[in-house]
Amino acid sequence: MTELTLENVTRRYGTVAALDGVSLRLRAGEVHALMGENGAGKSTLIRLLAGLEAPDAGGFRRNGGALQTDAGPGLRVLHQELTVVPALSVAENMHLGAPFPTRLGLIDWRRLNARAAGALLRLGPAHIDPAVPISRLSPGDRMLARIAATLLAEGPPPWLYVLDEPTAALTAAEVDRLMAVIAELRAAGAGILYVSHRMDEVMRIASHVTVLRDGRLISSQPLAATNEAGIIRDMTGRDLSELFPPREPPPAAPAILQVERLAAGAVRDININLQPGEILGLAGLSGSGRGVLLQAILGAVPLQAGRVRLAGQPRARSIAGAWAQGLAYVPRERRSEGLMLLQAIADNIALPHLGRLARLPGLADRPAAARLVERESARVRLRARGPAQAVGELSGGNQQKVLFARALGGAPRVLLLDEPTRGVDVGARFDIYRLIHALAQTGTAVLLASSDLPELLGLSHRIAVLQNGRLAHQLPNDGLTEAQLLTLCYATKAPA
Repeated sequence: MTELTLENVTRRYGTVAALDGVSLRLRAGEVHALMGENGAGKSTLIRLLAGLEAPDAGGFRRNGGALQTDAGPGLRVLHQELTVVPALSVAENMHLGAPFPTRLGLIDWRRLNARAAGALLRLGPAHIDPAVPISRLSPGDRMLARIAATLLAEGPPPWLYVLDEPTAALTAAEVDRLMAVIAELRAAGAGILYVSHRMDEVMRIASHVTVLRDGRLISSQPLAATNEAGIIRDMTGRDLSELFPPREPPPAAPAILQVERLAAGAVRDININLQPGEILGLAGLSGSGRGVLLQAILGAVPLQAGRVRLAGQPRARSIAGAWAQGLAYVPRERRSEGLMLLQAIADNIALPHLGRLARLPGLADRPAAARLVERESARVRLRARGPAQAVGELSGGNQQKVLFARALGGAPRVLLLDEPTRGVDVGARFDIYRLIHALAQTGTAVLLASSDLPELLGLSHRIAVLQNGRLAHQLPNDGLTEAQLLTLCYATKAPA
């Protein structure tokens, strides 16, 4: 059985040790989870495995052989952000790392597609047509096509796959399909190094788990020897019980947000009242309308009927006007909907507040903007080199904190959150949950849309359940369990 051992691997960038004496063992036929907060050293370890960098100290042993500075052949690294050529077909993209079959000096397109189809069938996704442009595939199917492509290379198939956050952009059905593919690869004798922040997936497929914190190895053990609480404690140095702060009921007060018979996009006849300091969770299955409802309240989706009022006043017609009224929004897709990735942190945070900070119309008050950026960056515990750093260089958790810093810059009265911890590690979740709790305590009303049931139950005072664009249930979060909430998402009547 092929085995790769990392022995006291150290990698420094200047005076910072991204990895500090890390040792672990990877085996064929095993799913090995690698976990840790942003900045723990996971990405550095992947770069060393891929041969993109060499360790400053320590090295690798294959099957107990001599110590070497590279991991050797037989590894395939599949990153979260898959690189494809959109204009080429699935089969052509799959053959980018393998020779195209030829006949009489010309590309044999029939054989090219047949080889790609055969590789795809080995993984199960027979629904993928190798002749269509890869740009037409969903993110999950692109991932499966890239895995299948590793089976086309000449020689033996990879003995170790490194999957870096492979499910971050996948639907639940695509995650299930990928889990089945991983099981197939493992059964065929391949090892998997599975890098993820999603605890449920790790508990589902891993046989061994290694945790890094601040570049150091904290634990490496069979999954059976630990549990979710133990893994979180190793990652963060804190207990799982600290994840959700104690929830206190908001004081009785007139509603700050009133949504009356709202219809917009796919949602219909929505009535919601939200008090200052109250956290209302929005639950529902995929496609239930949670995100559309938030965008309609903000004004990003035009109302077809009904109205939205803030403190008794009609919501402004423009999104900029809604922000000025005290309505702030953190979108679901931070990279495509929320951030200017090539721009500085300061520009991203200050953007919706420049008009308010201007000394004269059209003339930004840069010192005031800098003070706002500094204050809100500290408030969300942003980890960055400084306000001039490009947002695209930050980790997912810190990008999310930039969105929160922007939302908080105008002292919002109502905060609309769409999947606020999507794609962030457990350490960033601690910070985000602490922040939401603190905002509610100071009177900010929060409308929280999330597919994470523990998140909804841990934070919300009340929960509203959407089904097919309509409000099916509203109930207090008083002893509600995950099973009961999931039943509400499917059922038409609340359980007795």
